[in-house]
Amino acid sequence: MTDIIREYLPILIPIIILEIGLMIYSLSHVLKHDRYKFGSRTMWILIVIFIQIIGPILYLTIGREEE
Repeated sequence: MTDIIREYLPILIPIIILEIGLMIYSLSHVLKHDRYKFGSRTMWILIVIFIQIIGPILYLTIGREEE
């Protein structure tokens, strides 16, 4: 089992860093702004946190209100 993890670790580390970075950026944007194209603040927080990489991308593409 550890051999499999070691084999995929160089691929997984950048993906995990990207996922955490997108989540932090999206959450900070959700918390700073009051208006969204669709939904509410609570809905977007839950989507960003629980739908891993797709949640932050969804927020940045369809949920974020233009400034």
